[in-house]
Amino acid sequence: MAINKILIKKIVLTLLLLVIARMGIFIPIPGIDHDAFYNGVGKNALISFLNIFSGGGFSTIGVFALGIVPYINSSLIIQLLTKTIPTLENLQKEEGEKGRQKINQITRYLALAWAIIQSIGICLWIKPYVFYWNINFIAEVIISLSTGAMIVMWFSEIITEKGIGNGASLLIFQNIISGIPQTLKNSVPGPNALILNQSLILIPLFITMLVITILVQEGIRKINIVSARQLIKQNVIDPQSYLPLKLNQGGVMPIVFASASMALPSYIRSIVPYPAMQKLLDFCINNSLIYIMLYGILILFFSYFYSSLVLNTEDLTKNLKKMGASIPNIRPGDDTNQYLDKILKRLTFLGAIFLFLVALVPSIIAQITNINSFKGFGATSLLILVGVAIDTAKQIQTYIISEKYESLMK
Repeated sequence: MAINKILIKKIVLTLLLLVIARMGIFIPIPGIDHDAFYNGVGKNALISFLNIFSGGGFSTIGVFALGIVPYINSSLIIQLLTKTIPTLENLQKEEGEKGRQKINQITRYLALAWAIIQSIGICLWIKPYVFYWNINFIAEVIISLSTGAMIVMWFSEIITEKGIGNGASLLIFQNIISGIPQTLKNSVPGPNALILNQSLILIPLFITMLVITILVQEGIRKINIVSARQLIKQNVIDPQSYLPLKLNQGGVMPIVFASASMALPSYIRSIVPYPAMQKLLDFCINNSLIYIMLYGILILFFSYFYSSLVLNTEDLTKNLKKMGASIPNIRPGDDTNQYLDKILKRLTFLGAIFLFLVALVPSIIAQITNINSFKGFGATSLLILVGVAIDTAKQIQTYIISEKYESLMK
């Protein structure tokens, strides 16, 4: 019973912070003509993409408009720098918990700097919709948005430490869920009979796509490993002793990066004054074949790029050697590294194809059935929802099992 009480407290704390974070998006910053601003940015592709992660914050310009975006950006930058700067790499690998705390502190400072930069950009962007543009207004907006971003970051850390699940992921999850009703409302106009017919087509397609996404997200390649001690004792390979390599190693990040990159041309098109550049961007945006080819290439590139950040085969080979373990019929050292690298590249290629197909399915369905509802939902949103739901469910399950184990030991 005590286990249930502790778990309920964690869940209540998580839900409370998520609700507060959501309410903060709708506390408007004064001095802006919000109605004119909302109508002016409604069809901007880049803003629509950013709204996925901010829950519509970039369209409302509330106190929590930036949401968790600065923290996510700074985390990605730190991941990149950790692989290139030896000092940060040593902090992560050699100094244990103390080193990770230092990296977290650096990430927070970088998130604050990123929030200030984004706030300045927003100030310049909303200038046509401001009643009184002056230094005081600029200072108020920068302080309000940056403070809001830091509060949301603090919420995410509290959820991760004292609640259930990963705080940043759950905040994004909440923002996506909150945008689904509006997406369906905007994309399914018409009489009730038409809505019913569309639902009969969309629901089975959505469920099928959801099942396939879960299977691929959880799909792993098992590489058997064996230790000298195991061979001496049993003289057989234990099927439960294996190295799991995920099919989709990069998770949702490759499609996030690719989608963000594909949203940039339409934004650049609106601010570039040169006719020749505008025609080139229009050609790339409106030509479906070129758009799909560029999208596929970007997903493939970011899949390999992010996979190399998440899993280093050289480190994996060294860890196996330290453990006294090896892959059957593969020599330890360079041969093991080459073998793992080859397997990882193949899995990454298959995972990239999967992400590309998932990204295209809504558009294909819209072309065949002339229904745009599913297209409005987006592959990025579906992948994030599935990934966060699976991770949170696993964490709850792990917590319950660990608590039962501790109670039995007592």
